[in-house]
Amino acid sequence: MEKNLIINNRKISFCDEKNLLEVIRKENIELPTFCYHSELSAYGACRLCMVEVEGRGILPACSTPPEAGMKIKTNNEQIREMRKIIVELLLANHDKQCTTCRKSETCRLQTLARRLGIDSIRFKHVGKKEPKDLSTHALVRDPNKCVLCGDCVRFCEEIQSVGAIDFANRGPKSAVCPSFGKNLQDSECVYCGQCARVCPTGALTPKSEVSYVWKALSDPKKKVAVAIAPAVRAAIGEAFGLPGENGSEAAGKIVTALRSMGFDRVFDISFTADMTIVEEANEFVERLGSGKNMPQFTSCCPAWVKFVEQYYPDMIQNLSSCRSPQGMFGSIVKEMLPKQLEIAKEDLVIVSVMPCTAKKFEARRPELSKGGVQDVDYVLTTQEFARMIEESGLRFAELEPSAFDMPFGFKTGGGVIFGNSGGVTEAVLRNVAGSGNAGADEIERFDFVRGEDGIREAEVNVGGKELKIAVVYGLKNARKIVRGIKADKNKYDFIEVMACPGGCIGGAGQPVYNDMQTRKTRTKVLYENDKTLELHKPQDNPYVQKIYENFLGKPGGSLAHEYLHSKHSHKKRLKEKPFTVYKPRKENKLNINVCFGVNCMEKGAQKLLKQILDFVGTQDYKDNVGVDASFCFEKCSKGPVVRIGNKTVEKCDIEKAEEAINEEIKNIKC
Repeated sequence: MEKNLIINNRKISFCDEKNLLEVIRKENIELPTFCYHSELSAYGACRLCMVEVEGRGILPACSTPPEAGMKIKTNNEQIREMRKIIVELLLANHDKQCTTCRKSETCRLQTLARRLGIDSIRFKHVGKKEPKDLSTHALVRDPNKCVLCGDCVRFCEEIQSVGAIDFANRGPKSAVCPSFGKNLQDSECVYCGQCARVCPTGALTPKSEVSYVWKALSDPKKKVAVAIAPAVRAAIGEAFGLPGENGSEAAGKIVTALRSMGFDRVFDISFTADMTIVEEANEFVERLGSGKNMPQFTSCCPAWVKFVEQYYPDMIQNLSSCRSPQGMFGSIVKEMLPKQLEIAKEDLVIVSVMPCTAKKFEARRPELSKGGVQDVDYVLTTQEFARMIEESGLRFAELEPSAFDMPFGFKTGGGVIFGNSGGVTEAVLRNVAGSGNAGADEIERFDFVRGEDGIREAEVNVGGKELKIAVVYGLKNARKIVRGIKADKNKYDFIEVMACPGGCIGGAGQPVYNDMQTRKTRTKVLYENDKTLELHKPQDNPYVQKIYENFLGKPGGSLAHEYLHSKHSHKKRLKEKPFTVYKPRKENKLNINVCFGVNCMEKGAQKLLKQILDFVGTQDYKDNVGVDASFCFEKCSKGPVVRIGNKTVEKCDIEKAEEAINEEIKNIKC
């Protein structure tokens, strides 16, 4: 039911908008804000979206619900002065090296300073310069540019349920940082990079590898091959004022740009996306037949894989063993291309252009290398690629399209839609349903897995068998699904998981976006690209078929496993020594260590720790007992786990703990 209010003397209708900010923006009034994102909870930290509500005074628009009859002013002298003071205070302690900042073009602080007409800062700089965190291959954290808006903190917790970064300290010492003041590499970060996407300044940015790629291109001894991911063609146009450009045309311009830069071969990751589907579908059929390790999770998203490895190691066997398309590309091309070019393998440099920051981490996983040499040498984000185009002086919009090099440039529509949430599932279903060219009706047969919701479920009959499928994006949604499976509440056969909202098209390496329409446009581009291609089922890719015939043998065979699959293993959440919970008053003769890994925490480790502390505190030997907490004993299926002296107690409760403590104390006294 529509209601009305007054904004700047204009009668405005509203319906289901959850706050004044959304109503005001609907009327094409851009209220400034740092801390508001429609994907996240209202936080109200920056106070920039203040408006005057008649009879109520100055209120934050982001946390004030609209009511019929309200009379609102969005811009008067008092509000303008408040906003200027807020921005000046932020600028006072800000690292103002804007010309060299990676976020310069999309920095909201810089934009607001210009909008508000700030030409001087009346406040002194009192902050202490902090070192940059360069510990990961995926992200750079610069605390000197943080404005404490909390966007990164809320995204990491509310959408990803990881909580790798949070607020610490108080007052002027307030900061956003990883747990225990560690760097990102030693935190729970899964490198999805969504914190960098929502960061309004340059406090969090993707880590650039542009200089390394230029160096490789300049080395006459090297041949450099590059491949672009499906989602890149859906977003690169945005960086050059071409939103919504046809995916095929954008891909052709990308090929021309890459060749102009000096790349020796230009390929399409969609080729190995086709190959991934062939392997993953084969693996799925085998699991269905045996009933083992079901449901099958996809493994093409490296942030999701790391999430499983560190939070749910007992579910690792449910992950597909297939490498991601990037992983398969590096492995196959580094094996086959040197022979075609008649060069040594060490003289071939492989570069991938990805929408994702986690792909930088994935490329350096030891499982994706041979003899200590990475299969993929460098990973560029879409943002970095756009920067290289600009550095080259190329007018991207005016470039004539070119064709990819063969054979690794040929793809089907099933490989292209990989970039969308639901695309992997749809491609697998097309494969399992059988070969043969597909018309428009056949393409749309499995489009029920498409959509905007973070969790989508479907049942489909394939070959007379009913399959239950889930498509998930956002790791918090993935956690819900996993918990439901572990509690026997949900039964699935196949589950696709992508960490980023909307899938790879919403990756943190893509051009920065703030509205959902941009994401929808990217999604549409890939589906439209699928329709324009001659083939739509990955198994019908003739060049993929030839590689199996001439090199790999059959899907799922020994050579296919060597080059196209990898193993996943338990990764500790935090690289951290045990922290002391209870110190003995005298000599520490008995040490008790409680596992605080995720599985043990879910099974009651925190409550058990308190019970142990209460027990120790009531005993006459408490002066000689110390209690610590560790982050993982790697016995996740047997939690809670407690180490008492030299004895490890699995599936521990307070009765078992008391018995073991008393026994160990006796042994010490003896």
